[in-house]
Amino acid sequence: MMQRLRVVTYNVHKCRGLDRRTSSARIISILKELDADVLCLQEVVNAPGTHLYDQAGEIERALPGYHHHFGANRPLRGGTYGNLTLSRLPIRAWQNHDLTSRREERGALQTDLELGPQLLHIFNVHLGTGFNERRRQARVLLGEKILANPQLTHTRLVVGDLNEWTRGLTTHLLRETFHTFSPRHTLRLPATFPGLLPVVTLDHCYYEPPLELIESHLVRTPTALVASDHLPLIADFAVSTP
Repeated sequence: MMQRLRVVTYNVHKCRGLDRRTSSARIISILKELDADVLCLQEVVNAPGTHLYDQAGEIERALPGYHHHFGANRPLRGGTYGNLTLSRLPIRAWQNHDLTSRREERGALQTDLELGPQLLHIFNVHLGTGFNERRRQARVLLGEKILANPQLTHTRLVVGDLNEWTRGLTTHLLRETFHTFSPRHTLRLPATFPGLLPVVTLDHCYYEPPLELIESHLVRTPTALVASDHLPLIADFAVSTP
């Protein structure tokens, strides 16, 4: 049986838009329109009890049909800051992997989703902006503690803001193992950042069989163009389940 699976990766930039306004409600309105099975968000603040920065909690409460886990990478605004994954599919297990390399704390949030009788290992990743920093992080990410862990016996999917706009070591290593694509949209240019006038590709998706890519695109609604400095990247897959 073939099942369709929609996965979204979106760096929400602490819910701060290009108009310098911080609004979880605006990000939530975008997420509700995406009709995604899995949402992988980066740069989310989790500071309960604050006016502007209870972002993880507000998003989770606004999407009650989703299971969710937050991977905290560093303290911020009286709370923590990191990646948030939400899934309509049940989450069997989760783990936040530390990718920090001398600079700002970074992480890869792993969630193991129940896809029929099998699992789907999803890695919600946010890498650093420094060239050498990403090289070190790439080796950790592709190493035996994370993506090459022998206990990962099911399909793997890696999405997120990899901050890789050239074909560096991260791209090279991931392409040795996974399939990928260039998200094409306005003027058919494979660029995702900054959202209003994208010139470089930072947001990526790497996958392996039995996932089969159907189509991909960036969301360029009027709200999405200003809500963050990134745009949501949608990848629609077909997957064969027993």
